[in-house]
Amino acid sequence: MQLTGLHHLTAITADAPGNNRFYTQTLGLRRVKKTVNQDDTSAYHLFFADGAGSPGTDITFFDWPTAPERRGTNAITRTGLRVTEDSLDFWADRLNGLAGRITTQDGRAGLDVEDPEGQRLRLIAAPAPAGHPWDGSDIPAEHQIRGLGPITISVPDLAPTEALLTQVMNMRQVRDYASPDGQGQVHVFEMGEGGAAAELHVAVQPGLPQARQGAGGVHHVAFRVPDTAALTAWTDRVAGFRVPSSGEVERFYFRSLYFREPGGNLFELATDGPGFDVDEPRETMGEGLSLPPFLEGRRAQIEAGLKPLA
Repeated sequence: MQLTGLHHLTAITADAPGNNRFYTQTLGLRRVKKTVNQDDTSAYHLFFADGAGSPGTDITFFDWPTAPERRGTNAITRTGLRVTEDSLDFWADRLNGLAGRITTQDGRAGLDVEDPEGQRLRLIAAPAPAGHPWDGSDIPAEHQIRGLGPITISVPDLAPTEALLTQVMNMRQVRDYASPDGQGQVHVFEMGEGGAAAELHVAVQPGLPQARQGAGGVHHVAFRVPDTAALTAWTDRVAGFRVPSSGEVERFYFRSLYFREPGGNLFELATDGPGFDVDEPRETMGEGLSLPPFLEGRRAQIEAGLKPLA
């Protein structure tokens, strides 16, 4: 019983128009779904991914009018975005002034970047299939972002988190390395076939204050399961270990299960399908406001409460 990799990461923005510009224009991702937070329909939920909206390629944002994140531990602290090994120089030139210099961490070259709200990203040179480039981007297909991975979380104590990752989630601890900020060790856990698209990095940082979630921070990270039958098996497994969870939640574009690891970080298990083209053509998905069927009857009310993105 194995998770197959990273599914998506959901973060927080207080500036949906600026967020939309940065991830589509600067980073060249495709907006594959413009919808709302199903638990708070006053907020956009924007999904940015590869040209097909493939599982494992999307970084998503809730649009909440909130103060900036207070950085610290008990938080998801950095999102890896995979590119090809010969693309880092291209990105260093494109992101001149927004990114640091190319450095090597955990044996992989990469480029640290922050979006305009301080969302911490790292473009990582890692082997990746060609995937589905977006022909609406001005970035050449060979240099486009291929997907997520790895994701870094921070906790003050490794043991409880390690127990959940290895005993409940069946991840494997494979190596560790010194945190690049000098704050503790980072322990690498992998799932499925491994590799950057299937890694969770756990930084143990007891000397940091507790983070406070806000704009520029991360809400949760999701891991892939192939289908609803597999999700039900995972739901039973999580319950068998007496880990409190949401129970299965129908998100229409995928089905989910939510629970927190002992460090307080919110995890989601999400199915690969049915996908973002279940309710609109793949050629035009993400252009208009999509609502799942259980919200469609409130469309006029919901649209009236949303700000324009352009």
